[in-house]
Amino acid sequence: MGCFCSTSKNVKTPGYEDPTILASETPFTVSEVEALYELFLKLSNSIIEDGLIHKEEFQLALFRNENEKNLFADRIFDLFDVKRNGVIEFGEFVRSLGVFHPNAALEDKIAFAFRLYDLRQTGYIEREELKEMVLALLHESDLVLSDDMIEAIVDKVHCIFTLPLRLLHLKAYRN
Repeated sequence: MGCFCSTSKNVKTPGYEDPTILASETPFTVSEVEALYELFLKLSNSIIEDGLIHKEEFQLALFRNENEKNLFADRIFDLFDVKRNGVIEFGEFVRSLGVFHPNAALEDKIAFAFRLYDLRQTGYIEREELKEMVLALLHESDLVLSDDMIEAIVDKVHCIFTLPLRLLHLKAYRN
């Protein structure tokens, strides 16, 4: 009789990429990539057990709610879903998370933030896009502000950041 050994640890998810390669392409170490794989496995099997992160699983992980529409979660999911196939594979997950690493380049962080707020992907953050995100963040935070206060915030932020963000948009879309 032979010994029964589980091979579940050796079964890799669709889109699995070698941790050594991912570590060489991101700010993460090999051991950090391996730890991210364990997290990825939990997230990718939380609702649909297929080894891919679906939008509902992503939203559940971020906000503990899989059903409520959430613009912020949708935008981040869309940025992580580099292949635009409606799911996040392991390689996309690690590369996308790399922008949040303390050692990630500031330019990469700025480009990610720019793409997050450029809802219509025009290369500019339009006033209405900014307002849409502000309203969504206020709603998700259960904060209530008057319409005048919201308009003042949007006007001030849009005015302050319009010029520098326009200069940065080229870099954001080259990546």
